Amino acid sequence: MILDLYFARRFLQAFMTIAAIFLALILLIDMIEQLRRFEGLDVGLGQLLRLSLLSAPGAMSQILPLVMILSTIVLFVGLARSSELVVTRAAGRSGLRALAAPAAVALVIGGLAVSTLNPIVAATSNRYAQLSETFRGSGLSVLSLSGEGLWLRQGSPRGQSVIHATGHGGDAVTLYDVTILTFAPDGGPVRRTMAKSARLEDAAWVLTDAKVWPLAAGLNPEATAARHDTLRIPTTLTRDRIRDSLGRPSGVSIYELPTTIRQLAQAGFATRRHEVWYQVELARPLFLVAMVLVGAAFTMRHTRFGGTGVAVLSAVLLGFALYFIRNFAQILGENGQLPVALAAWAPPMAALFLALGLLLHAEDG
Repeated sequence: MILDLYFARRFLQAFMTIAAIFLALILLIDMIEQLRRFEGLDVGLGQLLRLSLLSAPGAMSQILPLVMILSTIVLFVGLARSSELVVTRAAGRSGLRALAAPAAVALVIGGLAVSTLNPIVAATSNRYAQLSETFRGSGLSVLSLSGEGLWLRQGSPRGQSVIHATGHGGDAVTLYDVTILTFAPDGGPVRRTMAKSARLEDAAWVLTDAKVWPLAAGLNPEATAARHDTLRIPTTLTRDRIRDSLGRPSGVSIYELPTTIRQLAQAGFATRRHEVWYQVELARPLFLVAMVLVGAAFTMRHTRFGGTGVAVLSAVLLGFALYFIRNFAQILGENGQLPVALAAWAPPMAALFLALGLLLHAEDG
């Protein structure tokens, strides 16, 4: 038990050190990228640093498997150089038994990544998108779905507009039974527009069979209402932004994903991408454990045998290959070419069994 705690502490120290190094590198690189993106705009250094801090959790979440395999390499190369692995084996403890503590720590870290880091990434990525649009002066745009239909909010320096539609054409670009409430920059409503349909074309909503009621003080809205066969209303929304809002599951907390999937299905949108993402997130702890086993399979050997550099490189390359295969299977699952469960769970399981096979071959020949 004491030896397990020692291995767990060493592994956790290696993980925290490497994670801190990568976090510093991510912040530095992202800060340079933010300076390039907002060049020429009136955005201060503090605001750019805030954007970098908001994007850092998402980047750390993506490279977590790499951090895990590097932590395993640091741990077992260090143990091999100090001959602690030799002493452990001489005491009658097998190499596989020595892996129990690092694997348990990886499982805990994976559980925290799903239960804690995932909601943090969802919140920070959404806030990053909001601040980025605000700093660019394009206004804030929000899309949401409910039992009452589709809701959109678009913003610009001229004011805000709230759009409600009871139906859509399947991609949120064509809306039916549309109501648009427009607000002035000071927050007061200025007009209400109702239309039979609206379609997003060339930075504008093209309304069909529309009726507009002005809401200025002292006017009778119905008496001054106007009808239009076709009416164009400028918008900052684009097809890509709407589709990204609907199809970006990383911006939804794992606790809210089941509800979001149900709402998307009720509204008639495809939910496969969200379903695959949900299962991939649930399988993440298993994949991180597999990364630990892969790293150990190449580095649980004494340094006197030589070839440590080749073993480390092989472990990193195999880890990258498994990470690529997992992402490729996720894409196939999102495109409907693989079942959801197979796309999410087959790569971690295959990586786990592959690593166990390499470890058994190395330990028992």
